[in-house]
Amino acid sequence: MSDNYVLKIYQKFNRLPLGQWLFSRYAARRAPYFKTIHPLITHLSANHCECLIKKRKSVTNHIGTVHVIAICNGLEMAMGFMAEASIPKHLRWIPKGMQVNYTAKAATDVTCRVNISPELWQPGDMQVPVEAADTSGQVVVAGVITLWVSAKNKPNH
Repeated sequence: MSDNYVLKIYQKFNRLPLGQWLFSRYAARRAPYFKTIHPLITHLSANHCECLIKKRKSVTNHIGTVHVIAICNGLEMAMGFMAEASIPKHLRWIPKGMQVNYTAKAATDVTCRVNISPELWQPGDMQVPVEAADTSGQVVVAGVITLWVSAKNKPNH
């Protein structure tokens, strides 16, 4: 089992019936805005996270596809949990920006994913590639979330 607190919690929930659903509810409570997309964290490991957004009326737009802002919310959630599950203990992060391209209509459930190389964890701007795919695997949104990564302040004793 990992020594990372987020991974420990995820692994503990995952051993339970409905564990992914329970973890996702817990996760969305920590950042309440995420509840608006009813996310389901389907995979979380160091440097990787996947978040499912079910196509439901509350996340669709006027043409009946999953709204890109809902998808961006899912991408940010996946990136955030990946970051919390992965960042070296001596570093901290904060999001700086997001750039996305809409590559296709999201007419089905959408999986938001982030998968990075551990070598990216260095102080300074960190470019985190993100993508969302429909149930056929077609990428519907692709982009980059920029993080500012810095060393944690050393406590004064």
